[in-house]
Amino acid sequence: MEEPSLEVNGVTKSFPTAQGRLQVLDGIDMTQARGEVVSIVGASGSGKTTFLRLVAGLDMPDRGALKLDGREIDGPTPERSLIFQQFGLMPWLSVLENVLFGLATGGLPKDEQRDRANDVIGRVGLQGFEDFHPKALSGGMQQRVGIARALAVEPRLLLCDEPFASVDAMTRQTMQTDLLHIVTQQKVTVLLVTHDIEEALFLGDRVIVFSSRPARVIEEVEVAIPKPREHSVRMSAAFQEQRAMLWELLQATA
Repeated sequence: MEEPSLEVNGVTKSFPTAQGRLQVLDGIDMTQARGEVVSIVGASGSGKTTFLRLVAGLDMPDRGALKLDGREIDGPTPERSLIFQQFGLMPWLSVLENVLFGLATGGLPKDEQRDRANDVIGRVGLQGFEDFHPKALSGGMQQRVGIARALAVEPRLLLCDEPFASVDAMTRQTMQTDLLHIVTQQKVTVLLVTHDIEEALFLGDRVIVFSSRPARVIEEVEVAIPKPREHSVRMSAAFQEQRAMLWELLQATA
């Protein structure tokens, strides 16, 4: 692996409850290289989203440390951009204005902000929809706006929390392919949390399997499918073999 971009060492997290503290993460260790796509899978409630929130800087660990490019993560910054399961768009703003919103505090001149926003809108397939408001768009198109907004700031790490869970199956597969092409071409570093084994394999260079709560890393799987990938790769013997193996691992943790 190249020099790590993301380093996670001994991260533990718990939350207070009426019965005491509920431990969610238990000594998570992982590294991620620059330009690598890492998928995290685990049973429902295993702490995947909690972990992503720590990497985003939205929560802090009880113990352990997280670093991006050698600097400790101690709060949210634009260098870590998050794509939510729910689209998180501002309904009173147009597509272009939603994408521009994330660029407003970056110090770019106005014309450069608009050029960058228009460029990324085109790359996610929304050219011609710049002046539309979210209510006029399908769910898949709204999530494309969310992806465009996240990519526009040119993050060092793109964090994806079940990004396609709110769209239908056909749209989900199309958007997975589109996102894979974009992040592969731009060499974007991506950390993806998903419950979908096929999505984890199709998008990822590596899949990390969490145990049930409190989560520990129980397996790291290198995806044996070369990139670039198209939808048809899901039918290949290598893909199905790794899918079955991950399914058995997850069944064992449930």
